[in-house]
Amino acid sequence: MQDEEKTRTELIPAAEGGWVLRLPRLRIVIMDGPDRGMELGPQRALVRVGSAPECDVPLTDPTVSRHHCDLTITEGLVRVTDHRSSNGTFVDSARVHDVEVPPGTLLRVGQTTLRLTTSDDRLDVPLSSSESFGALIGKSVKMREVFSVLERVAPTEATVLVEGESGTGKELAAEGIHAASPRADEPFVVFDCGAVARELVESALFGHVKGAFTGAVSEATGVFEEADGGTLFLDEIGELPLDLQPKLLRALEKREVRRVGTSKSRTIDVRIVAATNRSLEAEVNAGRFRGDLYYRLAVVKVALPPLRSRPEDIPFLTQHFLRLLARPGAAPPALSDRVVEVLCSRPWPGNVRELRNAVERALSIAGPEAFAKSQTTAKPEPDEGEVELTLPYHVARDRVLEAFERRYVDAALKRSGGNVSAAAREAGVSRKLIQRASRRHGISPKSEE
Repeated sequence: MQDEEKTRTELIPAAEGGWVLRLPRLRIVIMDGPDRGMELGPQRALVRVGSAPECDVPLTDPTVSRHHCDLTITEGLVRVTDHRSSNGTFVDSARVHDVEVPPGTLLRVGQTTLRLTTSDDRLDVPLSSSESFGALIGKSVKMREVFSVLERVAPTEATVLVEGESGTGKELAAEGIHAASPRADEPFVVFDCGAVARELVESALFGHVKGAFTGAVSEATGVFEEADGGTLFLDEIGELPLDLQPKLLRALEKREVRRVGTSKSRTIDVRIVAATNRSLEAEVNAGRFRGDLYYRLAVVKVALPPLRSRPEDIPFLTQHFLRLLARPGAAPPALSDRVVEVLCSRPWPGNVRELRNAVERALSIAGPEAFAKSQTTAKPEPDEGEVELTLPYHVARDRVLEAFERRYVDAALKRSGGNVSAAAREAGVSRKLIQRASRRHGISPKSEE
C-alpha cells in the first residue's frame, strides 16, 4: 500500500496568483509482455497507452490497439478509460471500460501487464482564476482547469479538438476560442458534419462549380472559403464520412481547397476548432476515422466534463439561468436548500443544456417562487436515485410516471388559473390530455376555456 501522501490531490496557491492543482505523477512499470522491464513516468495528467508511437506509453505488443486506453489521476485513484480496444483492458480477470482503481493495481492490455503506481514527485496543473470563458461558466476545479487551457490556447493558431457529451457546451468553447483570438473580427463559421446529406458534404465543405453535379446550377462557395481569415468550427467531426477524411486532411495540411468539379485550388487561411461527442481514439481503433487526421485535429485536446461530474456547479449554473431568463427588471429568486438538493441529485444526461431547459420550463409553469427560499418546506419530489426494488419494474415505473403527471398537471393548472386550454397550450399538449389527467388525479380545473 502506498503512502496516502503520494496519492493525495492538493489545491494550492500559485506563485503568480490564482491556483494550481497538484497531482501525484503516475509511474508505470511493464511487468509482462514484449516490453517487460520498461518503466515510465509521463509528465502529463492524462496518460495515453497504446501501440501508436505518439502514445505516452508506446507498447510494441501487437495485440495492443493503437489507442488502447487512457490513465488519469483522480483523488487517490487512477481512472482507466478503454477506447473500445480490440482485445480489451482488464483488471484481474474483469474487462473494464471506465473504472477507477487504486495505485498498485495490475492492468492487462493485450498480452502486456502494467503496474500502476505513483512517484514521489508531483504534477502541477494550472487553474484559471476566472469563473467563465466566453459563455462557458463554472466554479469547479474541473471547469477552471478547462478555462486555463482555453485561455492559453485561444491567442495561438493551434488547431483544437473539443471533446464532450451532448449539451456540455462544445460550441460555446469554440466561440470563446474565436472571440479571444486575433481572428475575433473575422468570420466564425459553424459546420455540423452530421447534419448534411452524405452526398453533399464535400460540396458544403469546399464548394462547387456550375455543372459539377446534377442540381449544381450555379457556382457556390464552401464553408472553408466562407471562414477565410477567421475560424471554422467543425462540429461532430466523428460523423464525417471516411472517404472524405483524406480531402479534409489535405485541406488542413496544404491550406488550400478545391471546389467540386474543378482541378484549380484556392488558398485559404482558417483556424480549425473541431468537436465530437465520440471517442475518436475508439473510432481510429475501429477503422472509422483516420489516425493521421485525428492527430492533425488533436494538436490541443480539451475535454468538457459532464455536469454529473461537477455537481458543485449546478447551483451556480441555475442562478445564472434564472438571471438570464428573468423578466426585465425582476430580481432572480434565491435557491432554497431543497431545490439545490433535488437539482444536485439528478444525473442530467443532457448536461448543461438539459439543466437550462429544466429551469426555463419550471419558470414558465410554476414561476420564480418554485426556486425561492419560501419553498424550503414544500413537499419534496421523489429522489430519482431511489427505486422500489420490492415492486416489479413496470409497476414501479408507472408509479413514478403517475406521480410526475399529477404534479405537472396540478402546477400547469395553477399557473393558468385553472384554465384547461391555457394549461394545455403552455404544456404543448392537447386539452383532452389535461382533462383526462385532471379527472384521473382528482384535480378540479376552474374552467375549460
